[in-house]
Amino acid sequence: MIIEPKTRGFICTTAHPAGCRENVRRQIEYVTSQPEINSAKKVLVIGSSTGYGLASRISMAFSGRAATIGIIFDKPASGKRTASAGWYNTAAFEEFAKADGLYAKTLNGDAFSKEVKEKTISLIKQDLGKVDMVIYSLAAPRRATEDGTTYSSVLKTVGNSYTNKTIDLANRKVSDITIDPATEEEITNTIKVMGGEDWKDWIQALKDADAIEEDAVTLAYSYIGPELTHPMYKDGSIGKAKDHLFHTSQEISRELGIEAYISVNKALVTQSSAAIPIVPLYITLLYKIMKEQGNHEGCIEQMYRLFHDKLQKDSVETDEDGMIRLDDLEMLPQVQEAVMKVWSTISDETLEKDADINGYWEDFYQMFGFCISGVDYTADVDPDVKIPSITE
Repeated sequence: MIIEPKTRGFICTTAHPAGCRENVRRQIEYVTSQPEINSAKKVLVIGSSTGYGLASRISMAFSGRAATIGIIFDKPASGKRTASAGWYNTAAFEEFAKADGLYAKTLNGDAFSKEVKEKTISLIKQDLGKVDMVIYSLAAPRRATEDGTTYSSVLKTVGNSYTNKTIDLANRKVSDITIDPATEEEITNTIKVMGGEDWKDWIQALKDADAIEEDAVTLAYSYIGPELTHPMYKDGSIGKAKDHLFHTSQEISRELGIEAYISVNKALVTQSSAAIPIVPLYITLLYKIMKEQGNHEGCIEQMYRLFHDKLQKDSVETDEDGMIRLDDLEMLPQVQEAVMKVWSTISDETLEKDADINGYWEDFYQMFGFCISGVDYTADVDPDVKIPSITE
């Protein structure tokens, strides 16, 4: 079939297998062109099919030569419906890993569930014995717990409403938006979904099963951003969840004896960030300025730098709070001052000149395998692609 992008809101409902494969191939090409990562060799990536999780798996496998187990929650093709981008990404990853002689297996299911934890531990014990790195990169909108309760996260402020500029990316229009504060219940639910409770459950389960090395490292990803986005992000409902994530890292290190870190990453186009009011407009300005200044990075550049530069086995570079700061280039004074200067005057009339909307859309579509040079989108392709290690 001929596969074209179909969008609904901030997601694309189709994905292109050849485009996703090429996207993965290029990320592999990038990390293999860099100096090798000298770090963990048996890595579990929880949330490994897109964005930072996928880039982490690629970096550790193809530059670090690590055996990897990935946890995904993706859909295969069905009838005329394509598979999800994460499914195609994972299929491509395993294909390239096999060709390169790398161990790579994947489990598809709800990472929050006890069942997936048990299956993962069984696979680790069977094939790897123990893991020496656990990457927690989940970005789920909801979580079902063992007692049958389902919690949903919200993207709201805390305490007071907040009004600022936002962008309608489809129509390329700037307008003001007011975000209402979350209720206490919504904040609690958001922490349940996006906080550190499940991360700690994973490490505890691995410890109990003797499936994690004593000197292992685990890390989760976060974002802080500039003051401009703080009411919506750092000080908002999602920020409360990220605070919980940070405190959980300290608990894991202190109580479970496994070194745990938070990596504060750069603002990038992801399915998660596209849904946050105000943030997409900030990203379009940030992209424009960082590309002009020559310090822009995408997911793969960020994750390679994390594992090669910041997280070496004998030396971890952190800030005064113990967090790894991969947002160091985004937060450079010359970058933020330039963003704030443009933010104060941005309008419909100046948008094309001052914002990188084309770059935003390019990154958005490439997440789903579209708009990638060298891919023939007029070709007839089979959407039914198998992930070799997934037999169910």
